[in-house]
Amino acid sequence: MAQFVRLEVRDAVATIRLDRPPANAMSEQLSLELWDAAREATSNDAIKAVVIWGGERVFAAGADIKEMAGFGPREVEPVVGALESALRHIEAIPKIVIAAINGYALGGGCELALCADFRFAASDARIGQTEVRLGIAPGAGGTQRLPRLVGLQRARELIFSGRIVTAEEAHAIGLVDRVLGPSEVYPTALEEAARFARGPTLAYRAAKIALNAAAQGDQSKGLEVEREVFRDLFATEDQKEGMRAFLEKRDPVFRQR
Repeated sequence: MAQFVRLEVRDAVATIRLDRPPANAMSEQLSLELWDAAREATSNDAIKAVVIWGGERVFAAGADIKEMAGFGPREVEPVVGALESALRHIEAIPKIVIAAINGYALGGGCELALCADFRFAASDARIGQTEVRLGIAPGAGGTQRLPRLVGLQRARELIFSGRIVTAEEAHAIGLVDRVLGPSEVYPTALEEAARFARGPTLAYRAAKIALNAAAQGDQSKGLEVEREVFRDLFATEDQKEGMRAFLEKRDPVFRQR
């Protein structure tokens, strides 16, 4: 029985629902359950479209820092590997996938949203690849998928600054597709997913496979490199300081070592 991720199906639309209060922190267990949900959404022929949702308050506010703060490279490898694998399976679901973003989508939560075909965001949503604030870098696809959406130079700025953008800015730069009232995000995503579910799903499947192939290029190598450099950052003092500062609710003091 899954603890943190539920797959709910209604009228041919599946909702992959993250439910790990208070912030849907993306632990190794959540990642494994996300992988299971992606597999079921892929193999279940009764499912014709998918919505990913974290609830009314938060989509996913990043990795589980308490779980990872004391890790070294060997300990973090299976954690980031589980998330990267889960997100790769989410991206490969051969059906239309919509991310319905309420609240924060940060770090790994942003990386999850990037795997969807469409992103609908609440007007008060906040989105960002914030890993540098912790002394690390994106490790589950952010460096590979974000440039495909917003361009390489803008992705550099967002990742190097670690800043959090508003829904309006995210829409302006192509990071999200629609901005809606907070109470409208999930119902609208369900409505749009239902419309796709009634459409030519075999054609959608073929087009999505081809589009993903076109977009990836040498993405497999890029994902491997990203995961390796992420792992190696857990041998640095800056990673320890960044995560310790986060847990202690203070600004980090990085020593560049």
